[in-house]
Amino acid sequence: MFTTLDTPSVLVDLDVAEANIRKFQAYCNAHGLALRPHIKTHKLPSLASYQIEQGAIGVTCQKVSEAEAMTADGSIGDVLITYNILGAAKTRRLRALADRVRLSVVADNSETVEGLSEAFADALENLPVLVECNTGADRCGVSTPQDVLTLAREIAASPGLEFAGLMTYPPSGKANAVAEWLQRAVDLLESHGIAVGMISSGGSPDMWQAHEMPLATEYRIGTYVYNDRSLVGRGTCGWEDCALSVLATVVSVPADDRAVIDAGSKVLTSDLLGLEGYGHVMGRDDLLIDQLSEEHGRIVCDGPIGLSVGDRLRIVPNHACVVSNMLDHIELVRGETPQGQAAVEARGQVW
Repeated sequence: MFTTLDTPSVLVDLDVAEANIRKFQAYCNAHGLALRPHIKTHKLPSLASYQIEQGAIGVTCQKVSEAEAMTADGSIGDVLITYNILGAAKTRRLRALADRVRLSVVADNSETVEGLSEAFADALENLPVLVECNTGADRCGVSTPQDVLTLAREIAASPGLEFAGLMTYPPSGKANAVAEWLQRAVDLLESHGIAVGMISSGGSPDMWQAHEMPLATEYRIGTYVYNDRSLVGRGTCGWEDCALSVLATVVSVPADDRAVIDAGSKVLTSDLLGLEGYGHVMGRDDLLIDQLSEEHGRIVCDGPIGLSVGDRLRIVPNHACVVSNMLDHIELVRGETPQGQAAVEARGQVW
């Protein structure tokens, strides 16, 4: 199994990844949804360009440095950064980024708005700013429609900025509640003469129900490009839809029911996401990766484990997005045929 590749390696099957991109783009096209994929999953300009070629309107990034890396070659021209950007060092870089791509950002507090305004007050074009809304996920976001109105007014009155709409990361399975929350905010804004040009929503777990929240003008989604064990567990996809896997070697079989592989938390990630174990061993539903140290993964079995030192295993991780940020390079494959390495251009871009 890929005997020319060293382990541990992160493999990305381009046939599967490209099929995932085309499949969800077709779904969005059928439902009249604008798609803005989140590049945090793959961090590869080449795959982002493929997403744009298939019909995506632009990309989502989480940090300024991530957006810089993804737009360096000029192939990506429309970026939404869905994170409160604070500090003069970051806003200066944001200003430079806005000079070469169509850029929009979000805010959920006055301090962020003030910093953005200071950086863009003398810009030739206003920076579009969306108000981030907490519609039930209880992460970032203003808490009430009245808070939306207050912050939208502040954005509109700030030099260099323009109020562009609303953004939310919604709780899974709560489309009706999210729609009701956002509709109240839209009604309140419009009653005060403030137009809402854009409503950005998203999330891979509910990707096939995206059309059930018709208020959204665009949908952000990341993990769908690779999929992972967490999405298989939710019924969002099947194992055949998982483009990213970790190739690992069995380095020890110290007992009949226990083996150790050369992939630990530095490759597989310690994220559980409500699952038991740290990944799915392809073709061996009876195995459980029950422990990780930094460089070792322990595999156990209720009966004889049936593994030998030197065996190679492919593992679908619980959370593909984190794995993409673990290594400088991934190994591209098509089926069982290696296609060479690719540098993970936006790896480590977290500021």
